[in-house]
Amino acid sequence: MIQGVKVKPLRIIPDNRGKLMEMLRCDDSMFEAFGQVYFTTALPGVIKAWHHHKHQADNFVCVAGRAKVVLYDARESSSTFKEINEFYLSLDEPKLVHIPIGVYHGFKCVSSTECMIINVITKVYDYKNPDEFRVDAFAPQVGYDWNKN
Repeated sequence: MIQGVKVKPLRIIPDNRGKLMEMLRCDDSMFEAFGQVYFTTALPGVIKAWHHHKHQADNFVCVAGRAKVVLYDARESSSTFKEINEFYLSLDEPKLVHIPIGVYHGFKCVSSTECMIINVITKVYDYKNPDEFRVDAFAPQVGYDWNKN
C-alpha cells in the first residue's frame, strides 16, 4: 500500500425505509481536517485522471455505479515512490479511500451506469489559485494501462 493511503471499510445499515452509511467521522484515523464536500461523476468507460494536490488530501467514496480508483505515488521522498494501488469502489464494496497530499489519483467508471464519487477534502477549493495539478491519463511517467481489467 502506498505510504499514507488508508482504506476504511464502510457499513451500509438498511431498514424498511432505506439505507444509511457513515463515510467519514472526525474520530477516524484518516480524518485530518474539513475543507468541503463535493461529488464528481463519470459516464461508463470515462477516465478522469491524473491529478494531485500540494496542500490537500482527498477522501473518496463511491455512492453510485462502480469506479476503479487508481493511485500513483510520485513523491520521490516516499518509501513507496512509483508504487501503484487500485481500488474498486461501489455500494456493493463500500469503502473510503484516503489519498494523501502528492499522490496522483484518478478513476474510471467501470459500471454500465454513471458512477458518482463523494470527495471530502481537507482544504477549501481556491478558485483563484487551485491546488490541482494535472497529468494526462496516459502519461508515460505513470505508465498505467487503464484498459486492463
